[in-house]
Amino acid sequence: IFCLLFLLSVTTVLLFFRLVEMISSLKCFPHFWCLGAQRRLYVWRSSVHYVSDDLLCNRFCSMTETIDINQQPKVTESPELPDWVRIVKEEAAVKLEDDDFLLPSFSEWVKNEKLRAREVDVRSLASDLTENDVDKISKVLRFNFKSPDAVVDALNKSRFVVSECLVEQILKRFSFEWIPSYGFFKWAKVQKDVTLSSDLYNLMVDNLGKSKKFGLMMELLDEMSHLHGYVSLNTMSKIMRRFAKSGKYEDAIGAFERMEEFGLQKDTSAMNLLIDALVKGGSVEHAHMVYLDLKNHIAPSVQTYNILVHGWCRGARKIDKANETVKDMEERGLSPDVFTYTCFIEAYCREKKFPNVDAIFKEMQMKGHSPSVVTYTITMKALGQAKELNKALDVYEKMKQNGCVPDNSFYSSLIHMLGTSGRLKDCYDIFEDMPNRGVSPDTFTYNTMITIAAHNSKEEDALKFLQKMEESQCKPDICTYAPLFKMCCRMRRLKVLSFLLNHMFKNDVSMDLGTYALLVRGLCRNRNPERACAVFELAVLRGFLPTDTMYDNLVKELEKRGLKEEKKYVEELMSQAKQQASDILSERPIDIEEE
Repeated sequence: IFCLLFLLSVTTVLLFFRLVEMISSLKCFPHFWCLGAQRRLYVWRSSVHYVSDDLLCNRFCSMTETIDINQQPKVTESPELPDWVRIVKEEAAVKLEDDDFLLPSFSEWVKNEKLRAREVDVRSLASDLTENDVDKISKVLRFNFKSPDAVVDALNKSRFVVSECLVEQILKRFSFEWIPSYGFFKWAKVQKDVTLSSDLYNLMVDNLGKSKKFGLMMELLDEMSHLHGYVSLNTMSKIMRRFAKSGKYEDAIGAFERMEEFGLQKDTSAMNLLIDALVKGGSVEHAHMVYLDLKNHIAPSVQTYNILVHGWCRGARKIDKANETVKDMEERGLSPDVFTYTCFIEAYCREKKFPNVDAIFKEMQMKGHSPSVVTYTITMKALGQAKELNKALDVYEKMKQNGCVPDNSFYSSLIHMLGTSGRLKDCYDIFEDMPNRGVSPDTFTYNTMITIAAHNSKEEDALKFLQKMEESQCKPDICTYAPLFKMCCRMRRLKVLSFLLNHMFKNDVSMDLGTYALLVRGLCRNRNPERACAVFELAVLRGFLPTDTMYDNLVKELEKRGLKEEKKYVEELMSQAKQQASDILSERPIDIEEE
């Protein structure tokens, strides 16, 4: 009996150890799955070498974040999220923060992004046959060059096949970063493979204007004047708009005065471009002064007066001045058109004076003018903002009765109005029904749907709209990504943010200062001050001067969390940015009248 009991005990122990071994082998599966997932994450982190590398790696922070595969995750996922968004559950042997979740590895859309991890240097790029030249050159341009000449030197170390299409794509991709953009342009124009067209010169002129490098912009204009037919009305329009947008109204007017030097006529079209630039630049007063100076030499058109009316109604909100402009218009034998009346309707809508809006509609009908789709859109949108949803929908019915066909802008405004009222199902139904009405969604429509989904934390829907946008060959813009970035910051989706930044760059959408500010604000609000510091640093390295609000918010968050070293570094970065801005202001003065 004793022997039997002994054998039974030994057997039990052996079975117990065998059972433990089996359980351990089962636990290895999630461990290796998570390890593989982390490797994919590393691929994403490494491959998003354009923007997101700087966001994910806290190079100057004292606190580093590494993945420990021996600890458990601490994640709070909302129940409505799809399965592919959820992180490995508690039994998995990996620790991931709530901002470290994965997009689906099986998603064909993500697979097609071809994100790869690899260490590259300038000399090895040309031998990489798996990437196109646009991406190779982009990798070079992402280095923090101090001057355009340094960019030229770097590009000279490799061989690239240059084409007009390639140059256009690079200039758009770096449209807000003047050093890599202008350095690449200087390098491209001396290559034997291609002769840069006037359109590419115009694009570079606009890029320099965006960055307020007006001295270089005017030097490039002078260079274009020696190339036959390169300076066009489009060129001068870009220059006048960039001057006006920066508050350099006299310089914009001076550029107009020089037009005849380049063989261009100072006619009604040119005058309208100048007046429009001044109005959109925020000074209808300067625009009106130009009109008074030129009206006896250049015949104004209906468009001239409409631009001024629009400026007085929308920009300055001086309806009495707009009425005076209309009287001047009629004295010259010109009659107000639908656009003129729409300007007044918009002005009264802004002030929520809807009885005045109805009076304008009646006056239009009396004078034989049918409201346009823009007129109806403005009215419906204003009523929606005033919480008059039923009246806003009545505008839609009235529009159909009058035979006015809705367009993309109208549907987008209708969807936005319903979305802000919480009627998400109606938004989705209208979006799906648009093709049946003969209207295909455009960029504005997709942006509206993405904004609504992101605002309501419908993460899967927002990303699906972006994917559908790509499938329909609809080009995204900066407004496409802004609500997605806000959502990622709010929901702490740093891996999705990394993917979106790469997606944005691949679509040649350049980050402006507003995007950097949005990311800094969002990361600070959601307990990521270290990454906010990285974004701030990147903005300075790209030549931007952060706004006082952007800087103050970050410093306050760092003080609140006791991150003294990071705070000191951010202060140094701000001093550096201000010095850069000071250097720009101390450039050679712009002499509009020079030869």
